[in-house]
Amino acid sequence: MLKIAFLTLGCKVNQADSASMELLFRKAGHAIVPFTDAGADVYIVNTCVVTNTGQQKSRQMIHRAVRKRADAVVAVTGCYPQTARDEVKAIEGVDLIIGTQDRHRIVELVEAAVARKRGGADGTADGAGTAAGPDDEVRPWDGQVLFEEMAGGNEEDKTRAYLKIEEGCNQYCAYCIIPYARGPVRSRSLESIRAEVEKLTAAGYQEVVLIGIHLGCYGQDKQDGTTLYDAARAALSVPALQRLRLGSLESVEVEPRLLDLMQQDSRFCPHLHLPLQSGCDKVLRDMHRPYDTAKFAALLRDIRAKVPGIAITTDVIVGFPGETDADFAATCDFARQCRFAKMHIFPYSMRRGTPAAERKDQMPEPVKKERAEALAAIDREMQQAYFQENVGRTVRVLVEQPVRAARGGADPHKVEGLAENYVRVELPGDASLCRTIVPVKITAAGVDKCEGERL
Repeated sequence: MLKIAFLTLGCKVNQADSASMELLFRKAGHAIVPFTDAGADVYIVNTCVVTNTGQQKSRQMIHRAVRKRADAVVAVTGCYPQTARDEVKAIEGVDLIIGTQDRHRIVELVEAAVARKRGGADGTADGAGTAAGPDDEVRPWDGQVLFEEMAGGNEEDKTRAYLKIEEGCNQYCAYCIIPYARGPVRSRSLESIRAEVEKLTAAGYQEVVLIGIHLGCYGQDKQDGTTLYDAARAALSVPALQRLRLGSLESVEVEPRLLDLMQQDSRFCPHLHLPLQSGCDKVLRDMHRPYDTAKFAALLRDIRAKVPGIAITTDVIVGFPGETDADFAATCDFARQCRFAKMHIFPYSMRRGTPAAERKDQMPEPVKKERAEALAAIDREMQQAYFQENVGRTVRVLVEQPVRAARGGADPHKVEGLAENYVRVELPGDASLCRTIVPVKITAAGVDKCEGERL
């Protein structure tokens, strides 16, 4: 039995990938231990490259893993080795690199790397370690790539399971490295979605979140008319499922019948995360986004008409090359019009190999920071307004954890969790409520969450 330690950076899809790999190791008889464990046999770093910060953090964590224990195997997987394989191979002390393919083979690949480092099958340690360089299992993309059917769920948290049903992206936005890191669109089968939701609910998960790299493109590769609507129906066909939520998808991919399903089935959470990226049409064109502000605004009107009270959250990039003060002002004005429940704000990060990185009109870092702070102030206003709209409403809260006490530790008399419409709610109660869904009346709007009373 090997002791395996994971460290995961980046998005929810990465987290889901790590949870799936952890399950494979458990099924093979190995133990999962914290990354802080200095006695692990294997350290696996699941990397991120969506921004410069993510890539730098990935390198730091790889170096940290190498320093943990001289005879431990260090494996690096994810987007970093897929997009910069030689750079990762050059890091001294790395024993195995795997890209964003073949994660279903992680156990056999790690076991082979352990045998190699310890001297081979006969167990005669020769101290070779990584002298010949790491085992390189990174494969370039080709037309034969298929969706990796791996199980979902996280053994340590039975509250909410992230189920990856789509991988890859064909959109190639001007700023984004992810299509190069994750390859073309491919989709989990409807039968597999239903089977996985059945397993997750049987294991005690109250909510399942369907996620993907380009979730709204689910089914495109099947070329038979299958869409995200069908995936949602497959998940909701499991009677034991209490709540279904969608991850991020493009506004132009929100089908009317998907909204109809959300309206008809109370288990389908009224929350959509629709990345805007910019509220300026010129910048949207430069980004190669598939809509303009008029189309985005019309879609929001249609969504809110069909699903009143829905939470709409978004992503916005500030400081894209060539973004003028007037362009940024347009983004601020448009964001206010959209009345988002929450904005995730990202300063533009230059990614080598993307069209935007070749532009000569890059914005200075102080300008990006200033604009991010200005937009964050608008975000706080909009979030507070959305919280106020919810005061007096009755919601169903999936209780996740005890509230943190002022001096650290847990407050034994208060818990918190997410309502179906993505409002975080704090309410009286103890740890026995965790992993249950309770009806709550929202009584007050706080700064980052609302307060409520259990009904």
